[in-house]
Amino acid sequence: MLLLMLLLMPTLAHAQDQTQNQPQDQSDDAAIELLEALDVSSYADKGAAIEAIVTSDDSRAREWLQELLDGRLQRTDDGRFVVVLENRGRDWPVADALTGEALGEISRRNLERIGINNALRNQLRSAIAVVDLYSPDLERRRASAERLLGEVDADLAEPLVSVIEGEEDDQVRERLVQALAIHRIELGELDALSQLEGSLHPRVRVALNRAASGDDPVLADAARSALAGIEQQLKINRGLETLYFGLSLGSVLVLAAIGLAITFGVMGVINMAHGELIMLGAYTTWAMQQLLPGQPGLALILSIPAGFLVAALAGIAIERGVIQFLKGRPLETLLATFGVSLILQQLVRTVISPLNRTVVSPEWMSGSLHINDALSLTLNRMFVLGFALVVFAGLMLIMRRTRLGLEVRAVTQNRAMARSMGIRATRVDIMTFALGSGVAGLAGVALSQLTNVGPNLGQNYIIDSFMVVVFGGVGNLWGTLVAGLSLGVINQVLEPWAGAVLAKIIVLVFIILFIQKRPRGLFPQKGRAAEG
Repeated sequence: MLLLMLLLMPTLAHAQDQTQNQPQDQSDDAAIELLEALDVSSYADKGAAIEAIVTSDDSRAREWLQELLDGRLQRTDDGRFVVVLENRGRDWPVADALTGEALGEISRRNLERIGINNALRNQLRSAIAVVDLYSPDLERRRASAERLLGEVDADLAEPLVSVIEGEEDDQVRERLVQALAIHRIELGELDALSQLEGSLHPRVRVALNRAASGDDPVLADAARSALAGIEQQLKINRGLETLYFGLSLGSVLVLAAIGLAITFGVMGVINMAHGELIMLGAYTTWAMQQLLPGQPGLALILSIPAGFLVAALAGIAIERGVIQFLKGRPLETLLATFGVSLILQQLVRTVISPLNRTVVSPEWMSGSLHINDALSLTLNRMFVLGFALVVFAGLMLIMRRTRLGLEVRAVTQNRAMARSMGIRATRVDIMTFALGSGVAGLAGVALSQLTNVGPNLGQNYIIDSFMVVVFGGVGNLWGTLVAGLSLGVINQVLEPWAGAVLAKIIVLVFIILFIQKRPRGLFPQKGRAAEG
């Protein structure tokens, strides 16, 4: 019967393209007979009724099958077939199964569900997959071909060859070829293995594992050889995935540390409130989404300048209110900025909430980029990585191509000489602190797309930020970039076997040992001040 179903699918596919406003090939009486055949106690008779629906040329057949599989095709006390639109509460909204007309709400006690068992569920999935192979919708055909992996039987095998020959999409054709090859391997055909070699799909590996443990020694040896090659490819893909996640983590560290590197390099200030500036940028993103509900993409774009401005203004307030009075006293500056960080955390808890807030990612940042069956790259991390590189490039332009950058480099290398040349070091300190704080705000905007926003958000990154700055070289942007990305990858490599806490301890010990050999980091700062 499945063979007949597949042969008649082009007729059904043509019927599927018709809209509901066009005349149906089946009368309502005939459609009711098809549905009534489902409402019987015998599961064997229900299976026959499902096949009758599939082989009918009714354009509603696919929807009926899906609704039956989902448990939404039900019958009222008066014998009318309806589709449950939502099954919450006592009264459920329903629609007519024949016309699609909304019928309002009906008490769930007045509805009788058409029951199915696991065998019928498998039959329904196969039938829907077969129907969808002829759909003009490419995504539906791809999903259908995916479902057929491991589900092809003797009835489907022969006619599936003609479907493969007529299919234009490479992805659909590849999946159907693999589905057919899995069936042929189950029959003991050795040459079918060549069509599965190199495939990373889990169902293909399941089929090869079964063949490897089978009774045929030749087929088992060939299957084990194919699995060995696949396992090697899986290791490569897992390595690439680890590298990707390490780079994305490293990009976050770069964003979090690059502002700190600027202020630390110019002013020699250990700003323990830097993490709270990151937090302010993240909360700015959340606030923008509250101002623009339903528009997460626009809110995120506007959050970039807003987050920079909010954090920069907060940085200026910290510099003018605290740091300028403690210059040359690093220990007191550290304690004072630590106090500021506690004040900012408590302020957020009091004004907003101590609970975490969720920032909605826009649609274009959701999902993942599918590379192959074993490797997918999440888009939100990809955008954060790209954003970090753009921010880094922007800072490099500022430092290399603007007057502010020239003055910052002069003050960094020799503050006394810069003053004697007419550079207002106090103004440079303010602008530098504002720039570094603003970049911290941008880090918060990026972090809001990866994690929940809360009062303690910045505390998770402040220690790592200092490690990146010290490891890369104080005040050196290139050092911050290399150190941030390197530490991100190292952490990601160590975590699977050492655990998150032990991985951080190992990284810390490594940095301590590294600093013993190179006290000024990977890229030491140049100038008399650095030498002193």
